[in-house]
Amino acid sequence: MSVPVKESAPEGKRTGVNKMSQVIEQVVQREGHVESGRWMVLICNNDYNSFDEVVAVLQLATQCSLEEAYIEAWEAHTYGKAPCHFDTQDECERVARIIQKIGVLTEVRMEWGESA
Repeated sequence: MSVPVKESAPEGKRTGVNKMSQVIEQVVQREGHVESGRWMVLICNNDYNSFDEVVAVLQLATQCSLEEAYIEAWEAHTYGKAPCHFDTQDECERVARIIQKIGVLTEVRMEWGESA
């Protein structure tokens, strides 16, 4: 799929192409290694943590809003698992470690990988 480029746009201001290539380059060069795809953190429901504890740790770990943390906690409670964060593998592993500190089981995996 090609992204249309306005030829009349000043250099560095072309729509789509420059921003997309900058994002791709940042992902490829991050931390000196290649990362392909987007990663995610799944949280699992349990019988030990209160709903409020899970909401609070999601806000702390992911810097999301109260509303988003509530929705993610509700999804995990209702469906057993819920995605709660999407980023690089390193960032997802960092977020998962924070969430695990209160006893919530997490899984870090590629968003569209074979196990998805």
